[in-house]
Amino acid sequence: MLEETFWSRGLRVAGVDEAGRGALAGPLVAAAVVLPPGRHPYRDSKKLSARQRELLLDRLLATALAWGVGVSSATEVDRLGVLRATHRAAGRALARLRVAPDALVTDYLFLETDRPLLAPARAEEQSPSVAAASILAKVVRDRIMLGLHRRYPDYGFAGHKGYGTREHLERLARLGPCPQHRRRFAPVAQAGLWDGT
Repeated sequence: MLEETFWSRGLRVAGVDEAGRGALAGPLVAAAVVLPPGRHPYRDSKKLSARQRELLLDRLLATALAWGVGVSSATEVDRLGVLRATHRAAGRALARLRVAPDALVTDYLFLETDRPLLAPARAEEQSPSVAAASILAKVVRDRIMLGLHRRYPDYGFAGHKGYGTREHLERLARLGPCPQHRRRFAPVAQAGLWDGT
């Protein structure tokens, strides 16, 4: 576990991860989680079913020392670009922690910080704190996308969650973008050419 070096020194570690970075619509959601030292059951959210994520989230919220969520809207992603919007959302998540971490572990996200930082690729496979953050970010974003589905039912956000699936691209081509689409992403920009937006 990536945290062990920090835990052995008595440091509190926040794992940070995001969901929605590559989506064509909806927000980018980042989460930060501080776990107590020890073994934890959390795994990369992409390898879990929706039901498994919900069950693990219940455990996470009951046992984590602290957790926080930060959001960058589709408009903010367009304005700042994906990387800066990710940093902004991660900063918001960290600011919402009720326990200040002494060190950070992220999934290849090099945050500006004076704390010790580990940021290897695929950190969610090596760090229960990052895996927990990935679960929290994914569940929160999926819930947001369900809300957007109710507002814009023709786009099918409940199913594809804003990612560039064939179904989403077909609906985008037919309907043009809605206010929750990221206008600077190529498929959305191309669809916008045809509907006058």
